[in-house]
Amino acid sequence: MTGDFESFRQRNDIFTRAFWDSRIRSEKTDRFFASYRIEAAPRRGDGFQQRDFALRNAAWLVSDVLSARSADKGIREGFQAPIQPDTPVAPEAVAIDDPREMSREIKRVARFFGADLCGITRLDPRWQYATRVDTRDMSEAPNDLPEGICNVIVLGHQMDADLVATYPSALAGAATGRAYSEEAAIVTQIAAYIRNLGYEAVASMNDTGLVIPYALQAGLGEYARNQMVITPAYGPRLRFSKIYTNLPLNHDRPRKLGVAEFCAICTKCADACPVKALPYGPPTDEQRGLSAIRGVRKWTSDAERCFGFWASQASDCAICLRVCPFNRDFGKLRHRLWRRLALSPLRKLALWLDRGRGKRVKPAEWWRRKA
Repeated sequence: MTGDFESFRQRNDIFTRAFWDSRIRSEKTDRFFASYRIEAAPRRGDGFQQRDFALRNAAWLVSDVLSARSADKGIREGFQAPIQPDTPVAPEAVAIDDPREMSREIKRVARFFGADLCGITRLDPRWQYATRVDTRDMSEAPNDLPEGICNVIVLGHQMDADLVATYPSALAGAATGRAYSEEAAIVTQIAAYIRNLGYEAVASMNDTGLVIPYALQAGLGEYARNQMVITPAYGPRLRFSKIYTNLPLNHDRPRKLGVAEFCAICTKCADACPVKALPYGPPTDEQRGLSAIRGVRKWTSDAERCFGFWASQASDCAICLRVCPFNRDFGKLRHRLWRRLALSPLRKLALWLDRGRGKRVKPAEWWRRKA
C-alpha cells in the first residue's frame, strides 16, 4: 500500500465503463454484449461458430437469470450489486461457542454445495467499493451492508480445464459462464444456510468489494503477474465469490507460497498477450488507467487494451490463464513435483521444464471428443 491509496469506485471498472464512457464504448463493445443474447454472434472461424456461442451463452444462463431479476430497481445482482436475500434471517440465532469449529462447519457446508475452495477473513474497508452502480443510469449509489458485518467467506470455483485450453474462443467462454452459474447457486445457498442459523449473510460475486485481495487474505493463494490468484490445488483456474456475514468465525491467514518469486522470472503471460496488456518487470504502484486501483504496489494490467481485445473477439479472453505454468492438474504426481520445484529456489529449472506447454487446443477438437 502507498500513501495515495483510494478505495475503488465500481463505476470505473472496465465493464461498467463500456456502458457510460465514450472512450471505451464502441460498436465493438455493443456487439460484445449483444453476442451474449445471440443478437450479434459472429460466425467466423474455429471456436466462433453459432454452436460455440450457443454453449457459452447457455453456460451463463443461471447467472444471467439471477443478475437480471432486480433490473427495474437498478440492481444487477452479483455484478453491480450484492445478491438480494431470498430467505429472512431466523429470529433466534444458534449460539456459537467456538468460532474455530463454526469455521470448520462452514467449510464443510461449502464443499457440500460444490465450492472447490473456502477461506475466511475479516471485512477490510480498503477492499470495499467506495460506491456501487445503479444500472438504470450508471450513476454511483451507496455501497451499504447490514450493520455488524465483520467477516468475509471467500469461495473458489474451478473452471473446466479442457475448455480453458481452447482460449481464445467463444467456446472457451463456456468455462467462465459455467463457473459463474455454479457460483451463483453455491453462494446463495451457503448464505441462506447462514441466515437460517440466525445471522446476516450477504451473497456476493463481482459486486460490493474486490474479491482478489480477500482471497489472498483468506489464504487461498498468492497474487501473480497475470492478475490472478495462484492456488496450490488449481493454479489460476478459478473464479471467486464471497459472503459477508456477522457469523462468529475464525480467520485464515495469508500464505507466502513462492509464486511472486516465480513470476519475477516468468513472463509467459505477458509474452502471450496479443495486445500487450500485461506488465513486464517488478510490481509497481503505477496506475494504468481509470480502471486500476490507486495506491497499491502490484502487477497491474492495462484494462482498456485487454477489454478492447475481448470486444474484438466478441468473447472473453484468458490466454494468460491458459499459458500460465501453474495451469496444471495437480492431482497428478508429476505436476505436484513440478509445483514443488517452481515454489523452491530451483524455480528456473521448473520454468525450463515448462517450455512448450500451454499451447492452444483447437475448439473443433473439443467438439470431436466422445462423451
